[in-house]
Amino acid sequence: MSKTLQQISDFLGADLRGDASLEVRGLAPLDKAQAGEITFLSDNKYLSKLAECQATAVILPEKLADQFDGAVLVLDNPYLAFSKLSHLFDPAPVLDTNIHPTAVIADSAKLGEGVHIGPYVVVDEGAEIGAHSQLMAHVVVGANSKLGEQCRLFPRVTVYHGVEMGNQVTIQSGAIIGSDGFGFANDKGEWHKIAQIGGVKIGNRVEIGANTTIDRGAIDDTIIEDNVILDNQIQIAHNVKIGYGSAMAACSGIAGSTEVGKYCVIGGGSCISGHLKIADGVQMTGMAAITGNIKEAGVYSSGTGYQETKQWRKSVVRYRQLDDMARSIKALERELAELKGSE
Repeated sequence: MSKTLQQISDFLGADLRGDASLEVRGLAPLDKAQAGEITFLSDNKYLSKLAECQATAVILPEKLADQFDGAVLVLDNPYLAFSKLSHLFDPAPVLDTNIHPTAVIADSAKLGEGVHIGPYVVVDEGAEIGAHSQLMAHVVVGANSKLGEQCRLFPRVTVYHGVEMGNQVTIQSGAIIGSDGFGFANDKGEWHKIAQIGGVKIGNRVEIGANTTIDRGAIDDTIIEDNVILDNQIQIAHNVKIGYGSAMAACSGIAGSTEVGKYCVIGGGSCISGHLKIADGVQMTGMAAITGNIKEAGVYSSGTGYQETKQWRKSVVRYRQLDDMARSIKALERELAELKGSE
């Protein structure tokens, strides 16, 4: 898998400064890279590690290009360049364009050109798989679901019926798309299930992490727009809408019928209540608990910072006293106002 620096420079469109014939066989972090490897630096706080770097070449912005004695590839965004370069050295196996004999494919299903269908895959009635898509072992695609072109579904992904997704969608192992939303009506203490008759619509270039669940809509669809990235173990409830270019980190969740705007970033472990609207460009720090609408872009947090347990317990006592303290302060303010008024 080795590439010359000239090949890498041409691939990235970089300004190469150094021996173009040098070969690179892999990628490595800045502080661990050795001869035959390439790395990158985009943040000045790691500049001290550059002097000791043993890599054959480093991807650097123009302002740092003279800080490394070896070969340099100059680009405005080294991190983006590194992400593109990672695909040249990806060790993941290249899948054949074939259908495994153990796969079960309904007669009415439609398969595009050049698809890969792995062992024990099930493609149900009326389902459509776009050209050059890959369904790996034990994937299930339910009835009348539609996958676009160049989609990649890793082992054990389950797509229920009536799900639609665009092109270049990647879904990691164990994810479930289109499961029933949490809809029940209560009558005198008895729960009665509401049939979830909506679907899920997923746009283009969406990435969905391992063991993430996206519920189908109760009546309308759950919608994930283009260019959204979802980390592992995320819960998206029924009728949620996530806008273009938004990102959610692991273990976060959104309750039903909430709309998240474009270019939002939701930190790990965050929880968003149902029936809310989140504006475009909102960022939530990790563990945020959002219980009301957010109408303006910005960075939002909730909860308190961590403390030693002994101090945290004291703080909890104070939290419980806040209401009484507030009432006492108001009473004192009234008494003070009366005293001033009697002077």
